[in-house]
Amino acid sequence: MAEKKKRVFNRQKTKTAMPEQKPEDRIRNFLEVPLGYTDEMAISEAQRCLGCKTRPCVTGCPVDVKIPEMLELIADGDLPGAYSKVKETNFLPAICGRVCPQEDQCEKHCILGKKGESVGIGRLERYIADWDLNAATEEVSSTSAPSTGKKVAIVGSGPAGLTAASDLVQMGHEVHVFEALHKPGGVLFYGIPEFRLPKKILVREIEGLAKVGVKFHMNYVVGATETLTELRDRFDSIFIGVGAGLPWFLGIPGENLNGVYSSNEYLTRLNLMGAFNFPEYDTPVKPGQRIVVVGAGNTAMDSARISQRLNPEQVTLVYRRSRAEMPARVEEIHHAEEEGIQFKLLHTPIEIVGNDKGNVTGVVLQKMELGEPDASGRRRPLPVEGSEFTLECDSVVVALGCSPNPLMTKVEPDLEVSRRETIVVNEVTMETSIPGVFAGGDIVTGGATVILAMGAGRLAAKGMHHFMMTGSSPEAEV
Repeated sequence: MAEKKKRVFNRQKTKTAMPEQKPEDRIRNFLEVPLGYTDEMAISEAQRCLGCKTRPCVTGCPVDVKIPEMLELIADGDLPGAYSKVKETNFLPAICGRVCPQEDQCEKHCILGKKGESVGIGRLERYIADWDLNAATEEVSSTSAPSTGKKVAIVGSGPAGLTAASDLVQMGHEVHVFEALHKPGGVLFYGIPEFRLPKKILVREIEGLAKVGVKFHMNYVVGATETLTELRDRFDSIFIGVGAGLPWFLGIPGENLNGVYSSNEYLTRLNLMGAFNFPEYDTPVKPGQRIVVVGAGNTAMDSARISQRLNPEQVTLVYRRSRAEMPARVEEIHHAEEEGIQFKLLHTPIEIVGNDKGNVTGVVLQKMELGEPDASGRRRPLPVEGSEFTLECDSVVVALGCSPNPLMTKVEPDLEVSRRETIVVNEVTMETSIPGVFAGGDIVTGGATVILAMGAGRLAAKGMHHFMMTGSSPEAEV
């Protein structure tokens, strides 16, 4: 037996920095901002892992990636082995490595974070996935079980649906994915800009599913093209992963003026429909020269940063709390500041004003101050009387979050929904109130993260497999 290679450790207390485009260059293009690790950087960063026996990082991963094994294989230079190890549990490593909030999940539990910076787990997951992409390997799963003769419908092709589809096809089921839009990927395609998630990466992952037999049906709106009840007549089990696509607005005067966008429409037009490349793509937006984005989550940062690439005079992000309460990833906030986004913190819009042609000319802001914490644990913003003023602008992008679109659920009386219009499920098995119908992702939780949606898709796939193979609903331990 060959002797096991002795581990080499890197005692550096900070993460290996990742090269990036310079801010002055990247605001003129839609290319990816972080450029990724070199082989030497990746090996050096992986060697920072202590190989903890308790594996705390894994406890923070919703899809149970075998992180210590991945890191050890990278440190040893075994890149094919590292990629295979990740793919055992994560169908979308190139995506997760870019957009998952690792600082609040796997990296949050890293022991090194107590006296320095955690291992750059997300950066290394991206590295190993990109290595596979650049190596142009033709990986087609050979682990699929024999055909069960069962047919599965996946409604929605976002991260939850894609994960469920990947797991179910490998279990031997015939899988059909129904997507309302003309491109698969859900929020991964229409919600995340190219400079954060290049579309070629998403396309490759989806093509990989198609190669192993998953069938995609585009421009297919379940609830209109076909109801859930009708779909149930044709399939042995159904997964609902349609996300939360109904945008919230401010509820203030002037939101019907020309130049007011929801972040959903704004990002969909720019990311999925090529509006940034008008007139080559006939789907324009009219952002103007002074753009105001309302909100402080990742979607707000995406909206502000993509606006900055449309060559405006100024982009201003308005948020009613302070920087400490901003929910966006630290990296996204940092990049937005580097790119020249102006932050108007502790302010809230109370009216959008326009001219006699119905076009936006400004937004009336009111200063805020922080009071006691509210139900979210963050200090409640309180208005400062007499502090109103008008900020001139040509357009306003509202990025406050979303709730589920009731298009499908409202025509299904047997499908239990909450007061928030989310679908009610068994949180362990993901089964809904209708036997054999499962759900996961933002349609269940409200707006959340890609990796949490993937975790829900994985749980649902297990439950669906049990239901189809036994004819009974899964128990809590499935």
